[in-house]
Amino acid sequence: MPKKSAASTLVELKALGCTNLKLRQLMRRVASYYDLEMAKAGLKTTQYSLLSHVVKLGPLRPGELAHSMKVSASTLTRNLKPLIDAGWIELAAGTDARSRSVAITEAGRAKREEARHRWKVAQEGLNHLLGGERVLALHALINESMELLSPVETGSGADDE
Repeated sequence: MPKKSAASTLVELKALGCTNLKLRQLMRRVASYYDLEMAKAGLKTTQYSLLSHVVKLGPLRPGELAHSMKVSASTLTRNLKPLIDAGWIELAAGTDARSRSVAITEAGRAKREEARHRWKVAQEGLNHLLGGERVLALHALINESMELLSPVETGSGADDE
């Protein structure tokens, strides 16, 4: 197959439209797929992620959890509230009078385990819909693209999910 000219590639790229739009459309569809499965466990995907981080990292200060999850302190506080209200997470006194500690409760561990099963169902379903080879190629393309774009990162760590 003959190599395309730079002009031909540019014409094709312009015809494709905005890469950001296409990626956001794909992300919304993938997120929706996981959201539907997580809803069966009574959680949002962000709540499952938060429970999983606390299980993995153990009791830790809110600032450390926010940093680990790459979210702002205000986003973490907002996302913790419904989990605390449900009794799945507890915010207790930390090592000194000024600090706090985030820990998972037994009910939270049970909820996370239920959700982990739903997450696996979502992942396997998506793999089936897209096909294993396509999923492997997608992951490879994403990893390669992230590596190429790494100098562009701002490092703010304040993703608002």
